[in-house]
Amino acid sequence: MPLSGAMVGDSMARPREFDEAAVLDAAVLCFWQQGFEATSVRDLVEKTGITAASLYNAFGDKRALYEKALDCYVEGSVAARLRHCEALPPRAAIGAFFDDILARSLGDRERKGCMLVNAALDVAPHDAGFRKIVAGVLAEIETFFLTCVTAGQADGTISRALAAETLARHLLGVLMGLRVLARVRPEPALLEGVITPALALLDLP
Repeated sequence: MPLSGAMVGDSMARPREFDEAAVLDAAVLCFWQQGFEATSVRDLVEKTGITAASLYNAFGDKRALYEKALDCYVEGSVAARLRHCEALPPRAAIGAFFDDILARSLGDRERKGCMLVNAALDVAPHDAGFRKIVAGVLAEIETFFLTCVTAGQADGTISRALAAETLARHLLGVLMGLRVLARVRPEPALLEGVITPALALLDLP
């Protein structure tokens, strides 16, 4: 269903008179704060400052705009975090990853959570396309954990008590649970209590 029921004259042929990146950033924030279903076209118009017809011409319907917004969020947040942590030694990389997650969770005064995790709960169960997108990003995060654990077990900085695949999957589950929990109870002691035993599984006896 399009954002607007009708096109406006020859607007497709006119040059755009707005900053597309700024509009997309505004849409990201809108969807991130409210979720896909709760975000109306009126909300998007108010937040982006352009008309529904302009949104339609530039991005397609609401679903297409949400997909672009989610891609933008993933690239600027999840992918950027992975790139930063991948440059560190294996055990330090995992620790830095969760340090950043903890800081973001505790600093999230609006309790927006993680837009990717929100999409996993809000949209993916009812939309096969988004289920595939979310699953793909989660697979990349799991691969990051697996790569770190495998390298750490090889260089002796991570315990071999559990298989690398088992530890990677556990860390992914801890991450997802942590992000959901933080939206309701963003308490340092609670969140640290989730992370500490998970990371302890990595350490040598």
